[in-house]
Amino acid sequence: MNLTEVPEIVHWPVTHYVFLERVGPFMKIAPQAWQDLHAQKYLIAETSQITGAMALYRMRPDTYRAGFILAATPKALPPELTYEQFPGGKYSRFVLTGPYHNLPQASGRVWEIVSRTGLQTRLDFAIENYVNDPGSTPEAELITEILIPTA
Repeated sequence: MNLTEVPEIVHWPVTHYVFLERVGPFMKIAPQAWQDLHAQKYLIAETSQITGAMALYRMRPDTYRAGFILAATPKALPPELTYEQFPGGKYSRFVLTGPYHNLPQASGRVWEIVSRTGLQTRLDFAIENYVNDPGSTPEAELITEILIPTA
């Protein structure tokens, strides 16, 4: 697994975000959330410019949001989706290079590092930012930023 283990402090900007939220065990709800979201992608793209994809998640309760980053506030959305202007903030960034199936292991390792090093976190959503497009990028070259909300 190709994961950076020394975080870089970054500031995530305010982001236009449209998403599906699911509550439950991530391994069960995340794949279905993405499948359901991708079924709505063309409806979103009819009125909004999609500029990226990211997941927001937090534990207690296990809450997972599969979503798209938009260029601006959406004009119209399917009723199953929610829009918010995500406030961003200070994050510790770890980078995974490689297939998405490594994300559970990578995320677990990141949280181990956070715990072991005593990194000061804040109560907020963690982010998985999918930097490149899996439709046009070889699996081995996929880049996912794992961002931990930092105090």
